[in-house]
Amino acid sequence: MLSAQTTDKAVNKVTPALFSRYPSPGALAEADVAEVAELLRAGGLGMFNQKGKNIVGLSRALVEVHRGEVPRSLDALVELPGVGRKTANVVLGVMWNIPEGVVVDTHVQRLSQRLGLTKEQTPEKIELALCALYPRDRWDALSHLLIFHGRRVCFAIRPACSACKASDLCPNAFRADDVGRKKR
Repeated sequence: MLSAQTTDKAVNKVTPALFSRYPSPGALAEADVAEVAELLRAGGLGMFNQKGKNIVGLSRALVEVHRGEVPRSLDALVELPGVGRKTANVVLGVMWNIPEGVVVDTHVQRLSQRLGLTKEQTPEKIELALCALYPRDRWDALSHLLIFHGRRVCFAIRPACSACKASDLCPNAFRADDVGRKKR
């Protein structure tokens, strides 16, 4: 939830302070939204007001509806404030090892198009296309593989095709700059 529209570096910077100040869903459920938002702002996160509201709301729902436990179903997770399908899929795959779909973030979207795995444009349709191509027990690993490759090699601007170990398999190698990206 914290990573929306921000970098992992910023999230990793703010989470120790956040979880030190609020070490449990119960503590966050009791938190003042403005204080949480300020902590997020000071840590460099964007959309800190909305994220603060969602984190406190999510914590309250965890305590009041789920007895402080993180739900194990997609339907229950997406009912929590600030949790969409992508976040729910991350939680289900990473925390519970029960993926309900492929996590489609900006990297997965870009790479799945560059690699010719789909021509779809929306995260929902890309997720369905990838789920149809790969068995369920590979969905979580596929998401992580594409995310890490997108962060380290197949950048949105000037992908490092010459350093890519998969460039001979990529239909867009050495001409991928405009594939899988929003039109300029």
